[in-house]
Order: sequence, then structure tokens, then C-alpha cells
Amino acid sequence: MSTGPGADSAPAPNRHDDARTTPLTRKGGMFSSLRIRNYRLFAAGQVVSNTGTWMQRIAQDWLVLGLTGSSAAVGITTALQFLPMLFLGLYGGVIADRCPKRLLLLITQAASGLTGLALAALTLSGHVQVWHVYLTALALGLVTVVDNPARQAFVHEMVGPADLGNAVSLNSANFQTARLVGPAVAGVLITAVGSGAAFLFNGLSYVAPIAGLLLMRTSELHKAETAPRGKGQLREGLRHVREQPDLLWPIILVGFVGTFGFNFPIWLTAFVNDVHHAGAGTYGLLNTLMAAGSLAGALLSARRGSSRRRVMVGAAVAFGLLEVAAALSPTFWLFAVLLVPIGMFGLTINVTANSSVQLAVAPAMRGRVLSLYMMVFMGGTPIGAPLVGWITDTCGARVGFAAGGVISVLAAAGIGVGLARAAGLRLQVDLRHGRRPVRFVPRRPAAGERQEAGALTTAA
Repeated sequence: MSTGPGADSAPAPNRHDDARTTPLTRKGGMFSSLRIRNYRLFAAGQVVSNTGTWMQRIAQDWLVLGLTGSSAAVGITTALQFLPMLFLGLYGGVIADRCPKRLLLLITQAASGLTGLALAALTLSGHVQVWHVYLTALALGLVTVVDNPARQAFVHEMVGPADLGNAVSLNSANFQTARLVGPAVAGVLITAVGSGAAFLFNGLSYVAPIAGLLLMRTSELHKAETAPRGKGQLREGLRHVREQPDLLWPIILVGFVGTFGFNFPIWLTAFVNDVHHAGAGTYGLLNTLMAAGSLAGALLSARRGSSRRRVMVGAAVAFGLLEVAAALSPTFWLFAVLLVPIGMFGLTINVTANSSVQLAVAPAMRGRVLSLYMMVFMGGTPIGAPLVGWITDTCGARVGFAAGGVISVLAAAGIGVGLARAAGLRLQVDLRHGRRPVRFVPRRPAAGERQEAGALTTAA
């Protein structure tokens, strides 16, 4: 979640090491980045705004379900919110590379607040219709195209490269803390007052991050070098990713998992409404349980201080298998309990992939590469959400949830093979007593490669 000055080069991972540990932070503890004043202001503003965001998400999903009675309609709302990222995401990265990040964030945070206030006015006045929700979701998606890469890039300007990994993890912990509070408060508000109150809170919550940005000491920022206008900048960013396996494979993994495995608004509303026949309070509870697991995953990532590709792939496999187990769970409480580790492994995938990409990318390309990362992670939702919503409506909530888990497992297995091949490794299975049953070892060169190496040695 960062872009940085051209003089600051993040260390690239060693792609020939199976354990592949990339240093993310200096040794300063789980909360080392909070020692920096500008980052503390940013984090405080974000936790208020993120709480409002989660309240609006819960209220929006429940409002659409109440207006239409359709899981597919919830999927369409989610798709419209992420559709701009699919088509315009890379342009958002170019804008983030060209413009001052703090100024961009002041504009995008104000615009996001206005969308929440508009939806609140329509709902509280009793005039809201489903197309109003669709329109505000699309407007928020357009703002997100620029806000996401700029916000992620601004983290590097606040903390610098030494605390970057810790700040990435704490940002996720911040978001998940708000996710714990937001759904619970939203469930109470929707039941007691209605969805409009949640939308109003979200609109007003953006005052906090705007105030934090205005109070920052600009002299303490790590000034980022803005990219000049020029032709071919999009193609240049794509070519950079294509040529770097350490960038390409994590982005492909989050693309598959984000498109098919993270459709929780659709699945949870369907399980609450159709399988367990409960209300908005139960929906808020399930989101809170998942957020608790995600928060645990974020804090463990902040403490770990390193990015291992095998952790990312292993977390994706576990995430998919747990989704299948939850889909087949016979009781409500087993389903609810399984959401905790699902949240933990899902967050681990995102943080590990995000940190790996940020530390492997060339500094001048950060905005564009991060926008590509977010484009495939969030922009795949317009493809996956309607499809998953249709499967859920047609075949039931259990089949829809299980399908997302199966696709996540298959994607993780394929990306694991790709990363291993890029690092010159192969999978070894050893069932003898006292040995690790499964591990990656250096791949032996083929006979032709050995002969060629021998010829070169002789010639030398």
C-alpha cells in the first residue's frame, strides 16, 4: 500500500529461496509504525471512517435484500461498486503516480462522504429505490478508483520503507477492528431505527480522516517523486508486472480468490435469510465473527514482519477448504465458528500478497502496480458477484459458498506450482518416518542442461 520516493528502493525478494523471507520492518514491535505522528493521525481517522464504511455495507446489503428479496440484486450492487475498478483501475494508478497523494486523498475522502450523505437523505425521507442504491454504489466505485492507489501509496510517504510492512499489516488490523464494531452497531441501528441512520453515520465519519490529513506535518513526510505525463505509462506498468514472477503470481492469486472466494455479502445474506431464517442482527454477528478472525490474521502478520510466499499459498488452500467446510456445516453455530478462521486466512492472503508486491516493485512503478493489484482483487468482483449470486439463487447458499472455496483451492495449487518453478524448486513428497512429508527442494537440471553446463565449463 505504498509508493515512495525514487531514491528509496525497496529490497526485492530472493526468488531462489524456498523460505523466501523478505524483510518488511525494522525490529520495533507489533505497533512500531504508530510511533510516527503522521501515521497516528492517519490511523485514527481511518478507524472512524472504516467503522462507518462497514455500517454502510451491512445496511446497504440488507436494504437491497429488503427491497428486492434477491441475492442476485445484492450481487449486482456489489458488482457496481467494484465495476469502475475493473475498467479504470490502471488509470487510477497513473493519476496516483502523477499527483500529490495527500491532496488526492482530501478530495476522494470528501467525495466518499457525500455519497453516504446522499443515500442517507434518500432513505430517511422514504424515497429510496433500488436504482438509487445502484447509482450511489457506482459513484463510490468511481471515487475508489483513485482513492485506493493514492491511499496505499501515501502509507510509504508517512512511514518510509523501514516501517512499510508493519504499516501495511496495521492498516489491515485497523480495517478489521472497524469491521468488528461496524456490523454490530449497524445491526442494532437497522433493527431499531432503519438503514438510513447507518448511511448518515458513514457520511459524517469522513470528517475524521479529512481532519487527520489537514493536521499532518508535511515536512515529516517522505516526499514522493511524481511521475511526469507521458505516453505508454499503462503498458509500461503491465510489462513490468509480466516480467517479474514475484509480482505476477501473487496478483493472479488475489485475482482468483478475490473474484470467487470473497463474495461474503451474497453468501452470508443467503445463509441468514434462506438457511437459518434469521434477521439483520444475526447477519451483523456473522460479519463480526469473520472480522475477529481477520483482525487476528492482521496482528499476526504485523508481528511476523516477513513475507513468505509459501505462507500466502498455504493460507489460500486453508481458506478454500474452510469455505467448503462452512458450506457443508449442519448447524448454525458450527457455520458461525468456521467464519473466524476463514477471516484469519483470508486476511493473511491479502496482507502477504500485498506486502510481497510492494517490496518487489520498482519505486517508480508503485502506483501503477498497486492499482493493478487492487484492480484484479476488487475489480474481479463485477465478474464473480453476479455469477456467484446466480449460483446461490439457483442452487442454494451451500452450493454457492462451496463453489467459491473449490476455486480458491485450485487457484492456490496452480500459483504454488508457478512460484516454485520461478524459484527453481520442485515439490518433494517423502513418507519415510522422521522426514517432512511435503517440502520444496531445488529442481535438478535436465540432462541437456547438465551437458550444456559441462560444455561451458570445459570451454572456460
